[in-house]
Amino acid sequence: MDRRESLKTMLIGALGTGAVLTGCVPRKEDREKLQDVYDFSSYGRTIEEKQRDADLFGENFLTDHELETVAVMCDLILPATKTAGSASDAHVPAFIDFMVKDAPSWQDRFRNGIIWMDGYSKQKFGYDFVLLTKEQQIEIFDEIAYPDNATEENQPGVDFFRDIRNLTLTGYYTTQMGFDDLGYVGNRPNIWDGVPDEVLKEHGLAYEPEWLAKCVDQSKREVTAEWDEDGNLIS
Repeated sequence: MDRRESLKTMLIGALGTGAVLTGCVPRKEDREKLQDVYDFSSYGRTIEEKQRDADLFGENFLTDHELETVAVMCDLILPATKTAGSASDAHVPAFIDFMVKDAPSWQDRFRNGIIWMDGYSKQKFGYDFVLLTKEQQIEIFDEIAYPDNATEENQPGVDFFRDIRNLTLTGYYTTQMGFDDLGYVGNRPNIWDGVPDEVLKEHGLAYEPEWLAKCVDQSKREVTAEWDEDGNLIS
């Protein structure tokens, strides 16, 4: 089972540009923003909440380098497959950028996490994390992805990886692309015609004909039920 399938399994049980590892930092005017991807004008918000959104949209917290680092990490956690796009394809880096701006308590630990990633990458391979080869990046990930194997040296990386992973999964699997990847279709109407006969027989039970005709009559499934003033079902 690959990394993506493992994460999907974990999620079922319990938003960016594609990151090209050239080391080129995107220009500020090229940065994708969440408000450029999604329409926030149509969903229900109070006047105060809309102003809060506008204030956040007008701010920058993550630097271009920090956002690029986030994008690279997201796409290592959830890379593209034959049937689904990567985390960046689902605009997860822009989502994380917004979330960190919206949660001041995350900001220091997030920035310090990226500083740690670059420091450890330089110590180990001589370059910032985004400049490493994919194989080197995965090697570092394998050291910080498992809390039980944390050491005093890499504990900050373990904590930061946990934050990135959780936000990546949240950002990805709350988008249409994520829903499609899971095969999630939500609640849909269907036909229920009672407990199957074989199950009833196994337990020595049977529906009373009068009750069955009144409550499990598929010819009346489009009829809206009505009750009398005493609460008795009349149709």
